[in-house]
Amino acid sequence: MRLAGIETFAVNNPHKGIGGQFWIFVKLITDNGIVGYGEIYGLQYSPAVICQMAEDTFARYWQGSSPYDTERLYRQTYSAGFSQRADLSIGGILSGLEMACWDIVGKALNQPIYNLLGGLVQPRLRSYTYLYPENITAENDNTIDYRVYDDPDIAVKRALDYAQQGFTAVKFDPIGPYSTMGGYILSLEKTELAATFCAKLREALGNRVDLLFGTHGQLSTASAKRLAQRLEPYQPLWFEEPVPPDNNQAMAEVAASTSIPIAAGERLTSKYEFHQVLQAGVRILQPDLGRSGGILEGKKIASLAEVYNAQIAPHLYCGPIAGLANIQLASCSANFLILESMQQFQGMYSDLLSHPLEWRDGYVIPSCRPGLGADLNEEVAKRYPCDNAFGQKLQLEMYPDPVTGTETCCNNG
Repeated sequence: MRLAGIETFAVNNPHKGIGGQFWIFVKLITDNGIVGYGEIYGLQYSPAVICQMAEDTFARYWQGSSPYDTERLYRQTYSAGFSQRADLSIGGILSGLEMACWDIVGKALNQPIYNLLGGLVQPRLRSYTYLYPENITAENDNTIDYRVYDDPDIAVKRALDYAQQGFTAVKFDPIGPYSTMGGYILSLEKTELAATFCAKLREALGNRVDLLFGTHGQLSTASAKRLAQRLEPYQPLWFEEPVPPDNNQAMAEVAASTSIPIAAGERLTSKYEFHQVLQAGVRILQPDLGRSGGILEGKKIASLAEVYNAQIAPHLYCGPIAGLANIQLASCSANFLILESMQQFQGMYSDLLSHPLEWRDGYVIPSCRPGLGADLNEEVAKRYPCDNAFGQKLQLEMYPDPVTGTETCCNNG
C-alpha cells in the first residue's frame, strides 16, 4: 500500500467566533483506494497558500511512500531544506499529513488509532469548553453579545448554562486583546476584573466546576506573577500561557512564584519545544495535534510529560478532524487530564463528520471505529469554500498595536 495522491479542502467557518476564520483539511489517497483525513492548524498564511504548501510537501516527501512509515516521513519533512528545527509552518503541514496516514493505517488494520499506540486507557474523556456568547452561532455577527468576555455577571450566567449541560470545567480570558506587542503590565483595574471573574464564578459554581484561566501569553513576567497571586485564592485548575510561550526563562519564573499549575502548548510544535517548557516548570501540556507534529509526536510529548509527572490537555481551536486526533491521543495516554471541546461539538463540528463526536454529560466517548473514528463529509466541506473574499485573512488575528493593559477583551481561543 502506497500513498498515491492528495486533495486539500479550505473550508470557510461560518461561525468565526468558535474555531477561527477557516479550516484546512487534507485527504490522502492510497493506491488500493483507502483514504485518510488530517487537519492543519493555525499557519500564518492564507488558505490557498497553506493548501499549496501541503501539496508541495506531499509531492516531495510523501508520495509513493507507505503510510506506515510515519517516523521516517516525519524526520524527512522535519529536516527538509537543512532546517531540523521546530517550525510552526512545517510542523502544521506534517501534522495534517501524518494524521491522515494514521487514519489510513487504522482503517487498513480495522482498528482505532489508540489501539495501535498502547490501547484504550481512558474509556471516557473529561472535557471543558470556553465561555462563548449565548448565540455564538448566529448568522448575523451583529446580534452576538460578546460581553461574556469582559462582564463577569454575563460570564457567570454562561458558566451556569454549561454546568447545567454537564461540563465540569470552563475556560475564560478576561484580560485584554491578543497583542503583537506583548508582554505588558496589566492595569490594577484589569487585574481586579480578572479576580472578580474568578470570585464570582467560584461563588456561583462552587467546587463542582474547575476554572481554567487563560491570558494567551500577553503579560510581562512581573505582571503575570502579580496576577497569579491575585487568582490563587480561587484555585484555578491552571494559569495558561501567563507569558509568551517561547520565553522559557520567564515561564520558569512565573511557575516558581505560584501554586497554580502552569499550562502551555497550543503555539508549540515538536517534542523539543515541549521539553523546554517542561524544564521551565510547565506541568500541563496543551499540544494541538494539527500543529504540534501529529499523532505519534503527540504520543512522544505525552511520554515526556510522564517523566516530569506532568499531564496533557489537548488543545482545540480549529475544525473537527484535529479534534478526532486529540481524542485518539487522549484515549491511550495515562497522564491525560482534560480535553478541549467546542461546546458539545454541535453545528459544523457535527455536520463535517460522517459520524458525529459523542459528547455525554461532560465527557467525550472515544469511538471504536477504525482510524480517526470518522471521515470528513466532503459534500459539506465543499459547500463552504474559502473564496477570494478571504484575501489575506488568517485563521486567527492579533491586535496590531501596543496596548496599555486596560483594553476590553473581545477574543477567544
